[in-house]
Amino acid sequence: MDSNVSQAQAGLWNMTFGYLKTMSLKCALDLGIPDAIDNNGHPMTLSQLHSVLALPTSKKSHLRRLMRLLTHFGFFIEKGAGEGTEEVYDLTAQSRLVTQKGEATNMLPFVRCHLDENFLKPSLYMGKSFMQEDERSPAELAHGCTFWEIASQNPIANKMFNDAMVSSSCLFIDVITKNGDVIFKGIKSLVDVGGGRGAMAEIISKHFRHVKCSVLDLPHVVGDISNDGIVKFVSGDMFNHIPPADAILLKWILHDWSNKDCIKILQRCRDAIPSGEDGGKIIILEAVVGSTSDMISDEPQLLYDMLMLAGTGGEERDENEWKKIFKEAGFSSYKITHTVGFMSVIEIYP
Repeated sequence: MDSNVSQAQAGLWNMTFGYLKTMSLKCALDLGIPDAIDNNGHPMTLSQLHSVLALPTSKKSHLRRLMRLLTHFGFFIEKGAGEGTEEVYDLTAQSRLVTQKGEATNMLPFVRCHLDENFLKPSLYMGKSFMQEDERSPAELAHGCTFWEIASQNPIANKMFNDAMVSSSCLFIDVITKNGDVIFKGIKSLVDVGGGRGAMAEIISKHFRHVKCSVLDLPHVVGDISNDGIVKFVSGDMFNHIPPADAILLKWILHDWSNKDCIKILQRCRDAIPSGEDGGKIIILEAVVGSTSDMISDEPQLLYDMLMLAGTGGEERDENEWKKIFKEAGFSSYKITHTVGFMSVIEIYP
């Protein structure tokens, strides 16, 4: 076989069976493998891991095959294996992100949410949605309703999503703490629109005590939270009204919505802040496609774009696409600060 054809075939197989990498990750999390190794305090042999997980004897070879794949992708690392020596496994930086002891960097709720059926099923309907004349998203074709309707009607799905958003705040902690002196200079009040259970607003309040933070979100998200803490909570719909403040924070909000909806949201935000001369601005934490210089960061942006297409009807955007939205929403200027990884800070001014 021609080497070019062979390489093409290998690439095609990698794409065809790539979903099994995702499902193998889900399997490892369902079994609790990262926590088992972490709780052990040192690397574990296959036999030790098999015993701690209390798996049937017949599944030991299955476990070895699962660990072999996840080691290949860098989720675990194999140590000290040789001829006649049993495999020994340890955590890597990736797998440590999904251990219960991860504390502020624990991404387990975020990963579990995105591996849930409510998130996975819509991807099977992407092709069908392309052929539909209407604007129903793959999620609507898969579930018969939007993702947001699922969250509002299903308490389990709602909690899973809210926990995921709290977990995702660790992606933004460094961005906020390292750039906050500039971002929050002169700002006395801030509303975190769609801020969920207030994880990000609490981080800002603790690091920048001159900023009084509030969170606006839907009643099924914040309706049961008391207002006796440092962060205040307001039930409402960002499409209708946003409480006034010096600045509005939109963390991973706009990528969930179409351009038309983004313009509506930004117009409500503009109504809530002072003029640019008086320091009013919108702070957006989002990806800017094409802003990174390495494939490791590029790929999550592109994959997440497909997730938005399948799940919410939103999208990840490049700078020109952002610029167009800002202009149509009535903003005069913007500033993008590219950060480490695939997130950026976008400040826009009326």
